Amino acid sequence: MLPWGMRAGLNGPSGVSFGARWPHEKPAARGCCETSANAMSPVSLLDGYPKDPAVCARLADGLVVVHSAIVLFVVLGEAAILLGGWRAWPWVKNRWLRVAHLATIAGVAIIAGLGKLCPLTVWEAELRRRAGQEQEMTSFVGRWLREFLYVDVPLWALSLSYVAFALLVVASLFWVPVRWRADSAPCPSIRGTQD
Repeated sequence: MLPWGMRAGLNGPSGVSFGARWPHEKPAARGCCETSANAMSPVSLLDGYPKDPAVCARLADGLVVVHSAIVLFVVLGEAAILLGGWRAWPWVKNRWLRVAHLATIAGVAIIAGLGKLCPLTVWEAELRRRAGQEQEMTSFVGRWLREFLYVDVPLWALSLSYVAFALLVVASLFWVPVRWRADSAPCPSIRGTQD
């Protein structure tokens, strides 16, 4: 369900366009944001993207960094959990780490299982398009991180690998059990011990 003022499947590359802001209003005209009051705004009110191509390019590079950090968290996190279980590291049993790790890969696997592209990938591509850049025209860091992130394999193979990795993460919940409760050490008495 889309919020008020958005209708799916109409205009724009994302398949979402803005209509009326409130249920009783009529949809806004296409060029409504170019009035004198809104002409100086750095963000397009029609779609929420920055108007400046340089800002779009920097945001796209930032998204590649965030995307890479998520991938590293999932992959290296699983390696650390398995190694930490073998080495008896207590921090790998932390419930918040494990829930965040499982939720991240589960979200990726669900999106891939539905045959959808990652929202970060779609968002980055739209920012690059608005910046007037081809995917290869990124910054140095952006180019190397993109090489790390995007591999040339069919979408079904990526989906299968994401689901398989998610199953590995679920299995590691049993191999390296999560500490769901904090250790319950006895609370010291205010008066001290009585002998």
